Amino acid sequence: MNNQYRTHYCGELTEKEIGKTVRVAGFVENKRDHGGVIFVDIRDQSGELQVVSNENIFDKITRESSITIKGVIRKRQEDDYNDRIQTGKIELLVEELEVLGKALNGLPFEIMTSKEISEEVRLKYRYLDLRNQKVKDNIIFRSKVIDFLRDIMKKENFLEIQTPILTASSPEGARDFIVPSRKFHGKFYALPQAPQQFKQLLMCGGFDRYFQVAPCFRDEDARSDRVYGEFYQLDLEMAFVTEEDVLEIGEKKFTEVCQKFSRNNKIISTPFPRLTYQESMERFGTDKPDLRNPLEIIDVTEIFEETTFRPFRGVKVKAIVVEEIANRSNSWFNELVEYANEIGMPGIGYFKVMEDLSFAGPIDKFLTDEERKALIKQAKLKANSVIFFIADRKNASKYAGLIRDELGKKLDLIHPDELKFCIVKDFPMYEWSEEEDRYVFTHNPFSMPQGGMDSLLHKKEEEIIAYQYDFVCNGIEMASGAVRNHDLEIMKKAFEIAGYDEEELKTRFQALYEAFQYGAPPHAGMALGIDRLLMLLLEEESIRETIAFPMTAGGSDALMGCPTEVSEQQLREVHIKIR
Repeated sequence: MNNQYRTHYCGELTEKEIGKTVRVAGFVENKRDHGGVIFVDIRDQSGELQVVSNENIFDKITRESSITIKGVIRKRQEDDYNDRIQTGKIELLVEELEVLGKALNGLPFEIMTSKEISEEVRLKYRYLDLRNQKVKDNIIFRSKVIDFLRDIMKKENFLEIQTPILTASSPEGARDFIVPSRKFHGKFYALPQAPQQFKQLLMCGGFDRYFQVAPCFRDEDARSDRVYGEFYQLDLEMAFVTEEDVLEIGEKKFTEVCQKFSRNNKIISTPFPRLTYQESMERFGTDKPDLRNPLEIIDVTEIFEETTFRPFRGVKVKAIVVEEIANRSNSWFNELVEYANEIGMPGIGYFKVMEDLSFAGPIDKFLTDEERKALIKQAKLKANSVIFFIADRKNASKYAGLIRDELGKKLDLIHPDELKFCIVKDFPMYEWSEEEDRYVFTHNPFSMPQGGMDSLLHKKEEEIIAYQYDFVCNGIEMASGAVRNHDLEIMKKAFEIAGYDEEELKTRFQALYEAFQYGAPPHAGMALGIDRLLMLLLEEESIRETIAFPMTAGGSDALMGCPTEVSEQQLREVHIKIR
């Protein structure tokens, strides 16, 4: 490399260049005066380099200014070696220096410690935050992972195809971002929540294997594992395949990328365990189980069908057994009771199992001998263990799942050196919505019901199971997919159950409605959340640490100052009046 500003990158210089004249460019990290000899650390994307001069050439240079320097590489004094950087045994003796971009005196924060300040300030000055090497490394890491994903998809004969960003609004799923039309008065486009319909249409168009690193837009509140506004997914679809074909591809891709990029040599167990949705809810209280936690939930409702203990009568009763904790302090158990109250439970019952398998705890006096014997048998109770009870009419499984998670944390049962994937499948097709007073789709509305038309005609709505599946790792949903419904008659009936008549189906999903009349092939696919995958691989607690320019958790952009107001003229052009 030999251009106007540099002949070498700072971090790539080695002892092989000693005695050579080079030119480097970068940002001034800091400046030190050692008795008339001035040392400056200059940083570029590749790393740092110490430059030195005994003249006043650095006098007016401010930190974080961009500069270009020409000079001779020489070896440092041995007692001046810096093992922290890769160029720690060499330095550059300055001959020429030019300031390319002067920085103001007084930075908003220290670059080296920017990750320790408030996120709002970091994102306002994101261009400075990105100069922090750890922050920059995350973005470089992101690029490498996406490159790898593209490579492995192409090796499996997937074709990368881009789908539209301006599309039609979808009636299902999250809130759309809508875009007013200037040319069509009173009508709107929408930004895609996912390329769902387009990838199905590609299968109808005769493409066999499609993929895309796809931007998706949803007006959903942010969380630690969900960024506001937009996110990216590795979207894929396959024609003439079954569910098993997609699950095999998904397992292979997750294994390959995690084996290459997971930090600290994390253990990845294969094959991934497969759980039905029902099994996952019963054993772990969630459809996103963290399998690093060995605790499981058991259903003891039948044992208490005739109980005199009122809180257990007429409700679902779940239990979690933990061995060898009966000697924990009262304060330890009180903390768990407080947590139960925080998540909306009226409390949590428990008792300790003594050496003679008798029970100690306030619930014991309400139990019959038959109930005690049944618990010992079903829960396989041992001396010094504790059994926790979670009772509720509607939310027993959900609460039990949260208690299981909390126990896993309190007891340090979750090993940080593992990536435990599983596949959760066979989701219910519908669920009852109290708010809408009707059955609604629980997952993807374009999924094929298991049993096809026969299930839709002869099963109760809550009993209909769909070919839907999620990939879950360490309690986080990493990918979601389904076998698609490619039969128009089945699609009509599926949407009818969810309250859509044929005319509405035809209007809202015009393209699929028509395409399915021209020999649509069976097809299936999935979408892998790239931002979540990066969060997992980087071991970051916030998904925003994986994105170059994320929104704040509240949905604003302090860097660009949006959302913003627009002019009256702009509103008139798209036929909008603010109310």
